[in-house]
Amino acid sequence: MALTGRTALLAALGSLPVALLEPSWLGVAAVNSPLDVAMMCDYALAAPVRKLRFTRSGDTHVRQGEMAETSLQLTNTSSRPLRALLRDAWPPSNAVPGTTDAARHRVEVPAGGTRELHTQLRPTRRGEAVAHSVTVRSYGPLGLVSRQATHRVPGSLRVLPPFHSRRLLAAKTARLRELDGRTSALGRGEGTEFDSLRRYVPGDDTRSIDWRATARRSEVAVRTWRPERDRRVLIVLDTGRTSAGRVGDAPRLDAAMDAALLLSALASRAGDRVDLLAFDRELRAQVRGKAAPQLLPALVDGLASLEPQLVETDARGLAAEILRSTPRRALVVLLTTLDTTPVEEGLLPVLGRLTDRHTLLVASVADPRLAEMAAARGTVEKVYQAAAGHKAQAERDRTAGLLRRRGVTVVDAPPADLASALADAYLSAKAAGKL
Repeated sequence: MALTGRTALLAALGSLPVALLEPSWLGVAAVNSPLDVAMMCDYALAAPVRKLRFTRSGDTHVRQGEMAETSLQLTNTSSRPLRALLRDAWPPSNAVPGTTDAARHRVEVPAGGTRELHTQLRPTRRGEAVAHSVTVRSYGPLGLVSRQATHRVPGSLRVLPPFHSRRLLAAKTARLRELDGRTSALGRGEGTEFDSLRRYVPGDDTRSIDWRATARRSEVAVRTWRPERDRRVLIVLDTGRTSAGRVGDAPRLDAAMDAALLLSALASRAGDRVDLLAFDRELRAQVRGKAAPQLLPALVDGLASLEPQLVETDARGLAAEILRSTPRRALVVLLTTLDTTPVEEGLLPVLGRLTDRHTLLVASVADPRLAEMAAARGTVEKVYQAAAGHKAQAERDRTAGLLRRRGVTVVDAPPADLASALADAYLSAKAAGKL
């Protein structure tokens, strides 16, 4: 049977004259067998890795959970062909699910040649994903031994919040237009700015009839109103320890951020000025003074690296920061917890300072597991779970009631519904002229 490839070469090396196996020929201390010669030859023929050149390109920003592609241009400056295994050292959280290691590449580059390698990424964590280096293992023709080196090739991919609720923006904007009187005459609500007169239709509030205008016309005229524009909206994210609690597969902070993005996009389309700050014991992020076209990009970039902090939120410091940053009256939307202790010991003592100057709306991420527990029956264990669920929900409702009695609007919804519920609360406040 004919021998080919690596087997043939090893067989040929086994028949080499003994004189060729002398240490003086190889320049080493001792050679014990033809295999040693094969390994030394293989090492000598492997392309050097120290002089390789790399250039990065590709995506620099991506939303969490979406696909991105980064490119690596490899130039072989040596006089020998490169046969190598290359690993681009991106963090494992950026790998595409179902792949073993998308950042590993087998590559062959001729002497003086260039190859471009593409790596698919799907980040599962927000923030800055950084690849510091590229490791190359160069093999000889036999693949018995290799040369290896690590090159510093900095690369980064900024992973932005996913903004799942953006699918709701069109519907919320349509409702906003109805409130603003642009698409539906019947949708005009009582606000604070007079808009125009129109013909009375059944169902209109008779208090809106303009009797002077009616006297000048041959039909009943009613006054219409539109929500005021250029109001101030301050969104505050509580990044203390309660925001780290997981509901489902994600921290509460992630759901709060998604709701904040939808509300910001909606309010900017309504003509309001939106600012945002994140606070626990210190200011963690701040976006201020952005015009509508730049607002959303600035927000997603500012929130990209935001993480919950395992500290108790300083409610007094939070109130002071709100009053300092927003001296004029505004709608303050505080995304925080409705747990009894943080609210009663933290928020309630400073609530008067906030409500005296601002309109306050508190939004919180509810755990749908409580409703599941409360509905459990059938075994002793499930009955205990039901009792615990009822108790926890009752405490949460009591806390929300305390806030409402002090003039605070409260939104309490599970992660999947929080963004929509918060947007609806804003639209209701807009229609009622409470901004």
